[in-house]
Amino acid sequence: MSNPVYLALDVPQLDAAKALAEKVKGHVGGLKLGLEFFCAHGSHGVHEIAQVGLPIFLDLKLHDIPNTVAGAMQAIHVLEPAIVTVHASGGRAMLEDAKAAAGEHTKVVAVTMLTSLDERDLAKQGIGGTPHDHVMRLTELAHASGIDGIVCSGQEVGAAHKQWKDGFFVVPGLRPAGSAVGDQKRVVTPRKARDDGASVLVIGRPISRASDPAQAARDIEATL
Repeated sequence: MSNPVYLALDVPQLDAAKALAEKVKGHVGGLKLGLEFFCAHGSHGVHEIAQVGLPIFLDLKLHDIPNTVAGAMQAIHVLEPAIVTVHASGGRAMLEDAKAAAGEHTKVVAVTMLTSLDERDLAKQGIGGTPHDHVMRLTELAHASGIDGIVCSGQEVGAAHKQWKDGFFVVPGLRPAGSAVGDQKRVVTPRKARDDGASVLVIGRPISRASDPAQAARDIEATL
């Protein structure tokens, strides 16, 4: 992949999202559409953004019984997403069925642990050990289930890459040096994540909320 940066288009208005995508399209490798966007605009919105001409990452984080997740994956075939997310905690059968139902050119990646969570959050859910332990357990599960890869924070991607040499690793919650961390708890720079084995770098606010989004995307691209 020539440019691993996917811009998180976390913009509720379709026109604004498309305008932002057009501004930065020469300096990012793809566009990530999340749950807020999909609930607001559905398939029509995805088709509109796809006209920008970049690969689409549908970050839907599907998590349900295996049959329901497989049905959802089949329903989005027509959108031809490059990447779709499911939750690793849905279990092996769900992950296997999600992959079996996905389009031929769609990578299915499992979210291990949301970057907004930390060890205290795990403890409140009755999950022992550190975030690193939890991510490694779910990475092993995802690998065994035959899907393409995982979503993890930049702090875990190096160890996950060692554990799963040919896995596909999506790293969100990235912040260029000197930018605000916001609501993320486990952050690293895009360059560090890439060096540690990230396949895709998901970057939102540092580009989308910059006074000049195209320049911000260029600056991040230059660090890689």
